[in-house]
Amino acid sequence: MLVVAVNGSPQRAGNTYALLDAVLKRCGELGAKTDIIHVMDALEEQEEPYCVACATPCPETCHTFPALADAFDLLRDADALVVGSPVYFGTLSGQLKAFWDKSRNLRGEKALVNKPAGAVAVGAGKFGGQETTLRAIHDILLVHGMLIVGDSSMATGPGHQGVAATRPAAEDTAALERARVMGEGLIEALKK
Repeated sequence: MLVVAVNGSPQRAGNTYALLDAVLKRCGELGAKTDIIHVMDALEEQEEPYCVACATPCPETCHTFPALADAFDLLRDADALVVGSPVYFGTLSGQLKAFWDKSRNLRGEKALVNKPAGAVAVGAGKFGGQETTLRAIHDILLVHGMLIVGDSSMATGPGHQGVAATRPAAEDTAALERARVMGEGLIEALKK
């Protein structure tokens, strides 16, 4: 089992990473291999930072750059995903949106269909747009045909849309616990 996190923050080791790391650590404790994609690294070489829908079907022109191609290969290999973003004006980061916009070919391949996936978000305040950000990530996951996993597991029972934290996320003990529960839920989904 391979669980891959997608860090949509421009900060490699910031608040979003703290939540993703908690999910991955729990998945690792339950026997999964884990890896992480930092979208800033994946997009770094791009001449055109945003998808311009240069042709349909997607000719993968931007995938000739190794960092993005490697990131998408890792998504293909993943058995489950967890996607995270800081809250920017009530939704996900532009970097995360740009990354997924460039994944049109994966959708055409049906590479992510039926893979379990969860979402995490970090805002500046308690009501800082985390739920709208989680829903925006869910929209992306659903367009790819993935199966949404919230912050719930058989042991803990039902949860919510995903993990919502207030920064500093490394000190948000409730969110870190929900991240661990999401890890359990992802592994349970993989075992079904």
